[in-house]
Amino acid sequence: MDRAEIVVVGAGVIGLAIARRLAASGREVVILEAEDHFGAHTSSRNSEVIHAGLYYPTGSWKARLCVAGRQQLYGYCVDHGIAHRRCGKVIVASHAGQRGALEALARQGLENGVQDLQKLSGAAVTALEPALHADCGLLSPSTGIVDSHGLMLSLLGEATKQGAVIAYRTRVDDLAAVRGRVEIRIDGDVEPSLSAALVINAAGLGAPALAAKLRHGAAPKVPRQWLARGNYFALRGRAPFRHLVYPLPEPGGLGVHLTLDLAGQARFGPDVEWIESVDYRVDESRVGQFTDAIRTYWPDLPEDALQPAYAGIRPKLSGPGMPAADFRIDGAAVHGMRSVIHLFGIESPGLTAALAIADHVALLAADMLD
Repeated sequence: MDRAEIVVVGAGVIGLAIARRLAASGREVVILEAEDHFGAHTSSRNSEVIHAGLYYPTGSWKARLCVAGRQQLYGYCVDHGIAHRRCGKVIVASHAGQRGALEALARQGLENGVQDLQKLSGAAVTALEPALHADCGLLSPSTGIVDSHGLMLSLLGEATKQGAVIAYRTRVDDLAAVRGRVEIRIDGDVEPSLSAALVINAAGLGAPALAAKLRHGAAPKVPRQWLARGNYFALRGRAPFRHLVYPLPEPGGLGVHLTLDLAGQARFGPDVEWIESVDYRVDESRVGQFTDAIRTYWPDLPEDALQPAYAGIRPKLSGPGMPAADFRIDGAAVHGMRSVIHLFGIESPGLTAALAIADHVALLAADMLD
């Protein structure tokens, strides 16, 4: 049986950021990825937005790690030549009845440490983005966009340069806690083929299922996971906007918003569609709902301007009608084992928070291994 110090399961942006951070600190790291390439799921099926950190309850993991991670991510992009743009975001209240909610969002952002938010009158919104219709708005200059593929490629390169290795098409079938280590059975093997002092479960959508496979250890306290598909529709032609445009948040998501890619192409989404199993097909029948939602802030959206783009799936720890759940990063203090760290419910703002999440996991790992 091969032995490793740390095995990271999952090569999405979170797993790669963790692997890079641990390898840079001198740890021996092996990355196991079930797919044949990195970032195959949630990490490559999102809006590629660098969030400022204003939506999340003060003191939550999402708030703290988003604000810290955003600052780190901009710095990393500059230092490593990752394509990005600090384009800013306008959040709009479409009518006077939404003013209170927008004010509350501004207060939440300030409490979270987002210091540069600017309140906008309806006239100021129009001056900034003439095509927008709004009663009032909120400008977030720290919001931006990033090339998520380029970011993950860089993180992987940094990790491997420091000695980490990655194995693709390697599915973990079983985990067993044995004498303070974790034995790992992969790809249908009858016997375990790898033993690790520490396993970090960064499997994204598959994290709860992987945690449930752990045998002989303390109860992993696996949370229930709900799947929320987010459909995206692309705009035919160029949009008349320079900033990202968001409505007020809705249950389960941030509303059907307009984002721009680094080439200036606009796309709208994601919406919230609760599903039972992983399915990345875009529900084209929702185009009417998208059109109605977009016209609340861009009334001149042309007819038949939307075309299906792609879909992503959020790994949520709260379901329909439930309060939004926080990230869970479960180490020994939660489940009693010094050989496993589980990451559950890492949805938005996970991309923004990835480097800060990696720092926190590295601290847990150091405490559990040393």
